[in-house]
Amino acid sequence: IENSTNRQVTYSKRRAGIMKKAREITVLCDAQVSLVMFSSTGKFSEYCSPSTEMKKIFERYQQVSGINLWSAQSEKMQNTLNHLKEVNRNLRREVRQRMGEDLEGLDIKELRGLEQNIDEALKLVRNRKYHVISTQTDTYKKKLKNSEETHRSLMHELN
Repeated sequence: IENSTNRQVTYSKRRAGIMKKAREITVLCDAQVSLVMFSSTGKFSEYCSPSTEMKKIFERYQQVSGINLWSAQSEKMQNTLNHLKEVNRNLRREVRQRMGEDLEGLDIKELRGLEQNIDEALKLVRNRKYHVISTQTDTYKKKLKNSEETHRSLMHELN
């Protein structure tokens, strides 16, 4: 069906019909039925027999068909977990090295790189410190200038 409106209307009618048939086969034949549908717009419709659960249906399907529905997802999640554990180990090692610990296995090149990183970090800290000091000094100078002006005006009024 090329017209999207007609296609959607047909889908809605047929969806209602297939849902009705799923309910009927559940009641008439005492069958365990599970139905999942996605429309072309991505809307989700489902039906599951009142006497069962969707999870149990999937488990039975896996047993009968020999297909593991979750293995690919589980493997992907395990790979992600292993990758994140490795990243975490590396970051913890780097933190320990920057704290001066766990330096035994490093060669000269790695020690020089660590020293350069520490020097760069020290420069950033010093620049930030000098910026804060400069800002505070400017603020105090302004306060002092305001106080001197107030003092002068008060002395002028007093005279």
